[in-house]
Amino acid sequence: MTAAAGAPVRLPVRWAKLIDQTRCIGCHACSTACKSENEVPLGVHRTYVKSVDVGVFPFARRAFQVTRCNQCASAPCATACPTSAMYVRADGIVDFDKSVCIGCKACMAACPYDAIFINPNDHSAEKCNFCAHRLDVGLEPACVIVCPTEAILVGDLNDPSTRVAQAAFRDVVSVRRPEKETHPKLFYKGAHQATLDPLAARRPAGGLFMWSEQGTRSDGPSIPSGHPGGANSSAAALLSWDVPHSVPWDWRVSLYTFTKGIASGAYLVAAALFLFGVLSPEGAMWRWGAPILAAFFLATTGALLIWDLEHPERFHLIFTRPHWSSWLVKGAFVIAGYWAVLALHLASSLAGWERVRAALVVPGLPLAGLAAVYTAYLFAQAKARDLWQSPLLPAQLLVQAVLAGAASLLLISTVLAPEAVRVLSFTTAAFSLVELLLIWGETTMGHATAHARLGAWEMTSGRYRGFFWSGVALMAAGTFSPWLGPWAAPFALAGLLAYEHAHVQAAQAVPLA
Repeated sequence: MTAAAGAPVRLPVRWAKLIDQTRCIGCHACSTACKSENEVPLGVHRTYVKSVDVGVFPFARRAFQVTRCNQCASAPCATACPTSAMYVRADGIVDFDKSVCIGCKACMAACPYDAIFINPNDHSAEKCNFCAHRLDVGLEPACVIVCPTEAILVGDLNDPSTRVAQAAFRDVVSVRRPEKETHPKLFYKGAHQATLDPLAARRPAGGLFMWSEQGTRSDGPSIPSGHPGGANSSAAALLSWDVPHSVPWDWRVSLYTFTKGIASGAYLVAAALFLFGVLSPEGAMWRWGAPILAAFFLATTGALLIWDLEHPERFHLIFTRPHWSSWLVKGAFVIAGYWAVLALHLASSLAGWERVRAALVVPGLPLAGLAAVYTAYLFAQAKARDLWQSPLLPAQLLVQAVLAGAASLLLISTVLAPEAVRVLSFTTAAFSLVELLLIWGETTMGHATAHARLGAWEMTSGRYRGFFWSGVALMAAGTFSPWLGPWAAPFALAGLLAYEHAHVQAAQAVPLA
């Protein structure tokens, strides 16, 4: 449609915010107004004012940053959400629908700005949404109207007459973490780099902040702010005030990657041995042992995933209103398909249908392989976690699945398939060695970003070093399975579990805001 001759073309509204940090006095009025307007509980924040002390006495100053959702044009939280509870409105506002939130925390893991939290009262994800309910009736957001210095402005980027559009397109403004390519619509004017970069300021000793303390327990549910070492990117910057940041995925997700590895690997290895004639079509291992082992750990995987939800009673929404851009959805359907194959395999064993069992290898192998590697794509959608952004992660998860499957089958092979003990012992040893080589490459090669380097440091030298090095040592013992036989399998499995926990948690130990 074309506009009449001489008439200006009216573009759709595209809301954006400008925060002028040269005007901000750090009064926290915006934080208070936001809590009042949106009934935000204590302990969580839609917006807050971060402060950093820059310089050394007598040449020191305090820099502020109003921290909140960046309203990304390419919102990773909306992409990762399995039920479209996080979504982008036509006017560009990234909003949320609590009625369909399952509390999977995929949006939290995806957000590079740590702007999303789980409301402790209703257990649903929320964040700043520009007070969309106020904008819809012609009112400005609560934080805008209470700011005493007019440091916060909201406006239409497509309307050049608004102060936000004029500042965004004319003045020198910054956005947080532009390398993530989320295209934020929250612009900062005059912000100090020590506040924009979450690793620029060092962490206060002992977790003692200006008005509070933040816990530093390695087993706690939160990550203290600031760079944990002395090698922060700003020469003299000390974080003086911030809020604690939640870890989205706890030990249940670490355990889920392990149980899913056994579930997929048990069938992968058994099917390969069946195809190469090592396992007899009528043998107990192929008929019962492998499918029952895989089905048990696949059911455990599903139980862990549902247990980790804040709204486990809504897990069915993944299947009834799937958002297909989310790898949580794709993975759920892969697991369902794999479960169907295992159920048919067991049914054919009961009925004595040998040909059906053989034919199930055709869909079973790719589904088991997908069940093993889809988590790599799920983790890749967690754009906030740089340690997981490795193109080798799918291959590593496949190696881990084969290792877990071979070691698990080795434990029961002396009873169900003595003829396979030797092959399974060598398979366990070989894939233990391959996994150790992959870990060696991951930890010794350079990382592309400071966040990835810090995540690797947390894994090998920081709070998760105990899990990491014990995992490496135990997997090294797994390489002796040709001599130790089934006795080496528990070491390999325990080592894999310890490493998985270190890898999953260390990636989330890096401050993002």
